[in-house]
Amino acid sequence: MNKIFTAAIIALLLGMASCSPSQNDSKKSGETASAPKVYDEDVNPLTQIDEALSKAQGEGKFVVCQVGGNWCPWCLRFAQFVKDDADISKTIADNFVYIHVNFNPRSTQSEEKTVLAKEMMHRLGNPRRFGFPVFVVLDAEGRVLHTQDSSFLEEGEGYDKEKVLRFFQCWTPEAVKEAQKE
Repeated sequence: MNKIFTAAIIALLLGMASCSPSQNDSKKSGETASAPKVYDEDVNPLTQIDEALSKAQGEGKFVVCQVGGNWCPWCLRFAQFVKDDADISKTIADNFVYIHVNFNPRSTQSEEKTVLAKEMMHRLGNPRRFGFPVFVVLDAEGRVLHTQDSSFLEEGEGYDKEKVLRFFQCWTPEAVKEAQKE
């Protein structure tokens, strides 16, 4: 009886291994096996935002700050998702200066970085309350136009293309300009 039980366990384990998700399955949800790190942990976030605003002013665009960090799987998943989708990438490139603004919630960082993180959060309207990633849309003057909780863009273990496209399309400079005419 032990041999039958052992054989059944082995068969069950082999069956489970063959049912594990493939790399293609994880890509469908916007995730890759080893997502590249997209947040520069050494850059001053306030300088990063200022440089993005300067570029946005010159190009007639808005700035989208994806606030999070390399410690956040959903942050990396979103970055890969938008990179892999041509429609979303084009919408972003045509309308926004898109930056990944690092936020480190750990208290083990230097006092200087802790102060910068607090100043950055204050400047962006304290979006931490929405979780990570969180998206902050700034006009070319640096005013916060919108803060987007990323959970509303999710679908299953990834992101929903239609929801993400709608978010970006609703906050383009042209869409905001049209809304202000009403």
